[in-house]
Order: sequence, then C-alpha cells, then structure tokens
Amino acid sequence: MTMETPPADPVLHASQDGEGGGRLRIAIVAPPWYSIPPSGYGGIESLVSWLTERLVQRGHDVTLIAAAPSRTSATFRATLAEPPSHRMGEALPEIVHTARTRTILEEIGPDVVHDHSTAGPLLAGIGAPTILTAHGPVRGDYGAYYRSVAHGVGLVAISDAQRELAPEIPWFGMVHNAIPVGDYTFRDTKEDFALFLGRMSPEKAPHLAIEACREAGQPLVLAAKCREPDEIEYFEAEVRPRLGPDTEWLGEVDDKTKKDLLSRARCLAFPIQWDEPFGLVMAEALASGTPVVACRRGSVPEVVGDGVTGFVCDELDQLPDAIRRASELDPGACRERASSMFDLDVMVSGYERVYRKAIGQADDPPVTRPRRDATRS
Repeated sequence: MTMETPPADPVLHASQDGEGGGRLRIAIVAPPWYSIPPSGYGGIESLVSWLTERLVQRGHDVTLIAAAPSRTSATFRATLAEPPSHRMGEALPEIVHTARTRTILEEIGPDVVHDHSTAGPLLAGIGAPTILTAHGPVRGDYGAYYRSVAHGVGLVAISDAQRELAPEIPWFGMVHNAIPVGDYTFRDTKEDFALFLGRMSPEKAPHLAIEACREAGQPLVLAAKCREPDEIEYFEAEVRPRLGPDTEWLGEVDDKTKKDLLSRARCLAFPIQWDEPFGLVMAEALASGTPVVACRRGSVPEVVGDGVTGFVCDELDQLPDAIRRASELDPGACRERASSMFDLDVMVSGYERVYRKAIGQADDPPVTRPRRDATRS
C-alpha cells in the first residue's frame, strides 16, 4: 500500500489539533540492537519504550516488536533471542530482525506500523500504512535512503531543522522527540561542575567540552558510552590525553546515575560538530533545571532558548564564557521549556495525529495514473 503525499499538503506538526477518533491497533518496530527499555545508553530505545507505554495508557492496542528480553505493558513479539549489540554496524542482524518483523505484521494486521529501525521501512506496503521516524541524518547514505523510501512511507522528522536540511524530501510530519519530564529530578541549586553526557565520537566532541571547561575554570564530569572500536580509538587519541584533575571520567552510567548528574550539574556542555536532528540529552538537561551550552548546529536553536535556558554559540571560542555564565540562568525556566515543548504527552499526541492522517490517506481511493506506452521512449 502506497500512501500518496500531495506536494501541497502542509506538514503536520505536533502542536496542531487532531486527537480523538478511537482505539488504534499500532505496531511499534524497534531497532534490534538493545533491549526495550535499554539498561544504559540507547536514546532511540528509551524513546520507543516511553512512546509504547504511553500509547497503551491511552487505550490503544499496541504490539512492540523488538529483540528479547524487553519489558513492556504492550503485547510483545520478539524477533531475536537477545540484542546483537556487539554486532552493531553489521547488516545481517537487522535483515533477520526485519524478515521476522514482516511475518509478525502479517499475523497481527495492525492499523498502522510505526517503524524506528533502518531496514524495516523496506517492508512498507504489506497491508498497513507505515510511519518512519527519521532518527538519522538527512545527508550522506541515510539521506539517500530516506529519499528512496519517502514516497512509500510517512516520513516524520524530529525537528524543523532536520526538515530544512532536506526540503526536497516529501515529509509527512514533524514531531519533536520527548521525555517523561516528571521522571527527572528538578533542582534549582546546582553544584560546581559541568556535565558532558553522550557517547565518545568526534561529532559529539567531548574533547572540545574538556577544552572549553578548562578555559572557563569549570570542573567537568564526562559520562559517555565508549564500547565500539571507533569510540575507543577516539577516546584514546583525543580524550584520554586531555584528562586531568579538573576532569572526571565516569564512563557509561546507568539511568539513575544519569538523572542524578543532570540534576546537580551547573550546565550541560554540548559542543556538537554535526547537524544532530534532535539531541535528547538537551531535553533531559532542561527537565532537570540544567541550562545547555551548545554549538549552533542542527536542532540546538530549536531546543535551547538562547539566553533563557542556555546559550547557543556560533563560535567555539564563545563556549568558555557561556559556561561561566550558565549559573545566571533560571533553572525553573529550563524545566518549563521542557514541560511545554518536550514532554512525552506532547509527542504522543503528535504521533496519534500522524497515525490517523496516514490511515485516512491509506483509505482514500488510489490515484489512477495513465500507463506509459512501453514502445515510446
């Protein structure tokens, strides 16, 4: 089944009205690499878990399709006995996950499929409209892939910045990523350290966080995933040589420790060096009452209220002063921005509208196009 997306159709935003319409049968397809919810690093997996649970709470019939073991109040169907995390980057584990997903979808017959995997959208058309959240970049190989599948699925952006980078893609909607803001501890009294939280990569640039905090005279705590070979190589080359008494390296932390650090930190240092389409950790910091100091890349200006809930820096040499000034900002304003823009209920309502739009278009009569004469060039 192909969903037609007329060029004149406006992009649906989560802020538009459109709830209601009864119970839906929704299949949520997770990536295969981590359990749902993840025990440590795994932003997409956390988001999938939150979305699934809240859709169930709203009365929908939800089936979560993922690797075992996973915990959910939805119906759970496993594609793999355990997540193949150690094989991330290989094609075959995801191909197996996708092939088994197809069998499950044919068995359960959902009203709509919401896919968060990479290969899954290649199954679009087996009987239900498919929504694909574009978690990856819209340039390079990912961009080419999204362009290839966008006319057969409802491709949803996670920020306006992501859509603006690829205006030629027929985007079906935009729904910001979100978090359960109430699950994050809010503190208006902060401690004397900045926090870097994420993974070891030159795009996330923790080495720049170290340099900026050192110049600002601000102690830094580094908490980051460092498991993959490229992450370890980057850490050894760029981060370890910069460690010192003013920089505490914790490695990867669990959810409880992460939330504690976010609530106590004076600011989140987010010196990204790529156009990240969202950056969930920024919303997590704001929910904790912690300002974000970041480079102006990707969705940063969309998430961070410059001068109110953080500082958006155009140049790297602006980072140290912004880190020093972070304590001037109101933690309450940070929490309010997270609650009004990036709370889970805002995201779930947005996806409910996208689901109903997709189902409505799938139920429309198919567009008949004249057949091309095979004898003519």
